[in-house]
Amino acid sequence: MEQIKHAIQDEYGDDYAWCYGCGRNNDKGLHFRTGWLGNKTITVFTPREEHMAIPGYVYGGIIASLIDCHGTGSAALALHRKNGYEPGDGKEPPRFVTASLSVDFVKPTRSGEALKAIGTVEEIHPKRWRVKTDVFCGKEVCAKGTVEAVVMPDTFMKRKKD
Repeated sequence: MEQIKHAIQDEYGDDYAWCYGCGRNNDKGLHFRTGWLGNKTITVFTPREEHMAIPGYVYGGIIASLIDCHGTGSAALALHRKNGYEPGDGKEPPRFVTASLSVDFVKPTRSGEALKAIGTVEEIHPKRWRVKTDVFCGKEVCAKGTVEAVVMPDTFMKRKKD
């Protein structure tokens, strides 16, 4: 199974690393990690028992979360590379949020196996990117999805003072 040495999520600043799907600072999160696989992107995740829909199969919401975080992470990877950087360079990458998410469940996803999300990234606008993702369970595509991701607005980090 592919291992991601330098994931884009490893480079996010601590203030931005709390996402339930991909935040390294969220102890209860899923800890998705996205990296390059040639000119495509990859996230590898093994669902746990509590991620089941019915015995033997993965809950679709986990698969949708995988596609969602893989999409925003892939957009961040692509813009980071366009800006002349790679994960591991020590330069904090841009953060993205989801503008739209669509998921098609192709076939039931067996539990107990690693899932691989493989993405293809397309720039729509300098601040808006589209990522098409195929999720594999073994050699079979179990889901397909598309994320349109936008650069996170600065206002996301401005917190209301009590």
